[in-house]
Formats: sequence, C-alpha cells, structure tokens
Amino acid sequence: MKLYHIFKQYIWLLNTIYKAKRITLREINEKWQKTEMSGGMSIARTTFNRHRDDILDIFGVYIECDPKDGFRYYIGNAHVLEEDSIQNWMFSTLTVNNTISEYRSLHDCIVLESIPTEGEILSVIVEALKESKVLQITYKKYSSSDEKTYAVHPYCVKLFHRRWYLLCKRIEDGEFRTLSFDRMQDVTPTNTHFEKDEDFNTELYFRNCFGIVNNDGTPTERILVRAYETERLSMRDLPIHSSQKEIFTSNEYSDFELTLRPTLDFAGYLVSRAGLVKVLEPQSLQDKVRELHQNGLNRYE
Repeated sequence: MKLYHIFKQYIWLLNTIYKAKRITLREINEKWQKTEMSGGMSIARTTFNRHRDDILDIFGVYIECDPKDGFRYYIGNAHVLEEDSIQNWMFSTLTVNNTISEYRSLHDCIVLESIPTEGEILSVIVEALKESKVLQITYKKYSSSDEKTYAVHPYCVKLFHRRWYLLCKRIEDGEFRTLSFDRMQDVTPTNTHFEKDEDFNTELYFRNCFGIVNNDGTPTERILVRAYETERLSMRDLPIHSSQKEIFTSNEYSDFELTLRPTLDFAGYLVSRAGLVKVLEPQSLQDKVRELHQNGLNRYE
C-alpha cells in the first residue's frame, strides 16, 4: 500500500478515536467500513496495533486501551491535540486533507484560503534547526530598500496569520530577532554548529505575545476589553490569546481579561474589529487604538 494511503488511515483512525472519546475496535470497524478507503474490508487487529505504534512514532499521540471499560480505546494525551502544538497543527492540517480527498466530487464546493508554503526555505531552516547549524540569511525589510545579511542561530519557526517566521539570535549582537520567510532573499546553511541557550524555552518566549513581537520593550500588562454583539460570541469560541478570561457578561456586551504585551500588532488587531471591541484598560492601549482609528479616518478627509 502506498505511504499516502497509509497516512490517510492514520489520520482517519486518530480522528475517529478523538471524536468518540472512547470506542471499541468493533465500533471503529463499523465506521471504517462506511468509508471509501476501506473497500468494504475491516481493520485487522494486527493492522490496528501497527497503526497505533506508527501514530505514536509520527504524531507523539498515545492510543490507550481500557480493559475495565469494555476494551475501549481512547487518546491518552489528548491535550496535545487541543493546545498550540506541532501535533495539533499536523493533525488539523491532515484531517482537512483527508476530508477533502474523501469527497473529491465536491471539490468545487470547498473553497480554501491560500497560505504561502515557503517550502524550500522551510526545509532549509528546519534542517538547520535539527542539526543546530548557523544560517546566513539575506533579509530585506518592507521599510527599507537595502538588503542585509546576518549570521544567525535558528531557534524555532512559527506560523502566524498565514505567514511563516523564524525566531533566531543574531551572532553580531546576541539579540533575538523574528524574521518573516517572505522577506528572506536568500537562506544559506553553513557547516558551523552552535549550542542553544540552555534556559531558552519557546513556549515561555511567546507566552505573553499576541503574535510574534516580543523584543520591542513592551511590558506585559493586564488588559480589559469589552466585546459587543456577535464579537463576544466569537471571542468565546475563538479566544484571541491563551490567557483570555470572560469576567462579566450582560445582554449587551461581555468583558474579557487578557494578560499579554500590548504591542502594535495587538493594537492593530483590535482596530480591525472596528466598533465591536472597546479597550477599557490600560489607558495607554486605549489611546493607541484610538490613535490608529483616527489615523484611518484621516485617510478619508
């Protein structure tokens, strides 16, 4: 069987168990036989066990069995599929791919948003991350007509708002920088190895960030925003930050508390919500959002 088809089975199996919470092999096979992938055949127990092992190796997801609950299977570490993790991203992406390929006859009824792949650059950078090798990057900012070349230590990559970014440490000054893939004019791996800072933690680095801006000197603050109409429902379903808490609700609005760095990209996001979100605290962020709104209005004068 081709690797592509085996991967489709992995994703289907993982998704089926995840959605069911707990499910027996017989129940899995009942669902499996209704798919086009099955060809009307059941999943043999030996095949099922191989798939369990492969899913653990590839995705780091445990499929456990509870003999006290009728030998039902469940995801032992489901939290990795629910938080901002590589497992979640891979699982979500491949699940969508599986769904679309399963219903090819509806291809003209499914409209997807284009996301720049930056495949070649991503491949070079990930290889450098794996090997802990220095990269030479030629970079051109939107705000400058000049290109600059840096020698950097790559630390991690992040996808944010349809753009790939590299968090790296510049060798010349030891400062962390976040570089957008689409502004990289050239990325060249070197044979020079480096050691990451032992106390560096990617999750902690971005924990109080709205997106990718961390080192502009903006301190972390308690932020209070008021959401009106459907925006409050949207914020409940799709929190804008992991620290978000709903602390008050009424028939007209809801108040949400967040703890993060109120950087310019966050202020810009609040402006994009137009009149549906109001900043209550801190005053400095309220002033910045008001200024951005006014600048926009001035464009129409």
